[in-house]
Amino acid sequence: MVARLMRSTGLRRTGPGRWLWPGPGTAALVPCRAAGGPPSQSMALPGSEGDKLKTIKDLPKVGLWEMLYRMVFQGFYNRLHDLQIYEKQLYGPIYVAAFKTVSLNTGKLLEEVLRKEGKFPSRGDMSLWTDYRDMRGLGYGPFTEEGDNWYNLRALLNKRMLHPRDAIHYGPAVNDVVTDLIKRVRYLRRTSPCGTLVTDVCNNLYLFSLEGISTVLFETRIGCLEREIPGGTQHFIDSIGQMFENSAAVLLLPKWTHRFVPHWHRYVAGWDGIFNFAGQLIDRKVEDIERRAADEQQEVGGEYLTYLLSNTQLSRKEVYGSITELLLAGVDTTSNTLMWALYLLSRNPEVQQTLYEEVSGYASADPVLSADPVLSADPVLSADPVLSAEDVYSMPYLKAVIRETLRIYPVVVFNSRTNTEKDIVIGGYHFPKNTMFGFCHYAISHDEETFPEPRRFEPARWLRAARERPSPFGSIPFGFGARGCVGRRIAELEMYLVLARVIQQFKVEPDPAVGEVMPLGRTVLVADRQVNLRFLDRKGDQSACPSVEVPPGFTFNRRK
Repeated sequence: MVARLMRSTGLRRTGPGRWLWPGPGTAALVPCRAAGGPPSQSMALPGSEGDKLKTIKDLPKVGLWEMLYRMVFQGFYNRLHDLQIYEKQLYGPIYVAAFKTVSLNTGKLLEEVLRKEGKFPSRGDMSLWTDYRDMRGLGYGPFTEEGDNWYNLRALLNKRMLHPRDAIHYGPAVNDVVTDLIKRVRYLRRTSPCGTLVTDVCNNLYLFSLEGISTVLFETRIGCLEREIPGGTQHFIDSIGQMFENSAAVLLLPKWTHRFVPHWHRYVAGWDGIFNFAGQLIDRKVEDIERRAADEQQEVGGEYLTYLLSNTQLSRKEVYGSITELLLAGVDTTSNTLMWALYLLSRNPEVQQTLYEEVSGYASADPVLSADPVLSADPVLSADPVLSAEDVYSMPYLKAVIRETLRIYPVVVFNSRTNTEKDIVIGGYHFPKNTMFGFCHYAISHDEETFPEPRRFEPARWLRAARERPSPFGSIPFGFGARGCVGRRIAELEMYLVLARVIQQFKVEPDPAVGEVMPLGRTVLVADRQVNLRFLDRKGDQSACPSVEVPPGFTFNRRK
């Protein structure tokens, strides 16, 4: 059995106790085979004109034992993104993975599925999340609801959040949070031995993200960026990590084993921490609304949560479920992407310099930082520029940096759709109704045909002036269509403001003691170690760094 599995997975023995399997560093050893055809580097799709439509039976298949062997013995358990690259090399752009999911590994195939979605796009099996909610009697949110219920819920949640003008409306409040993040960076680096180092950047960005999304959802500040973090805040962040870290094991193990294994209990405890924290914030807002409603002279007005509680037909249970899922998504997406962006900029100083040249073209007085009694003595702060939401939305290179970061390190490397309404044809194959399609986003966004040198950090590839802009379906970090991320505009605003204002004030450099950071699968893509970065004052840095070459015809916007 073991010998057969080793042959089927490509594992080779190179010496006593030494084994070699194809992976990111050994891609050339693995022949590429188009689905249903001989080995080919082009991995051409079947179903050209004149060909008879094939069916799912004609696709290469990954058996359950093969999948388990790769997860456990080949070390792909927490590197599912690398597994996507590996299996694409073995089976081509489309194949049947474990659990009868049809895996898609090119932007073209992804586009075919998404453009054939019906009115109620289905994510497929979400029992990993719904089992917990059912056990605790909790409501579903935009990620777990389906059908008519999902459609009606999204129609309500989209208001005041999804349109770009809604995000700009939240700009001043988010900018206040960014100001406090910069204060925290200055405080942390000042307390470091070298005076420039900020340790555990990701956790500090988690605190920012939680403060930022709470400001939008709950219309109040909760103090995450204070020197003394409020009780329960770090527990909430740790609960998110605990839930995600145990998700893979819970998904793979049969449900009858849950009561006997620690993974399920840790997974449930993680969700408990998430819902308890969100519930406390929601309850606090409910009390505030009820108090104002009791006062006939005080109008009950407000932003997002007040709108959901006072002006919609959502039940309290639906509000709890929806807000908790939005809070979870808002924290994890923004913090991890900002961490990866700062890390990539620190290791690509030419790209960082190009971004600095763009953001430094915007200047206006910033009274916020210089008003801080502790920091006002710092001469660097006296004339720091502040950027508005309108400013950052007009910065194409800034947007390209974020987009390229999300291409290299997509927050979610895999999700799915089920064609619940009718049979469809994808890539020349006929699929019956209720087929589940798995979107291998990491393999798609690292496809060499769409993105030459896919591991290279090259934001300029997304600029309009570029000769050949990639297909938009080569990287869709916020989804597409009706199932697209409801909080996309808020997340983009937060990332644009943080990155622009940080790079405007600091030159970011890597910590030599950390070494190269690699991505690790924890449902979302995270760093495999603690990331520390050095933040050097721009005005105190006299070193010159060349910028990267931008496409001919591209110019930076300027506002003085």
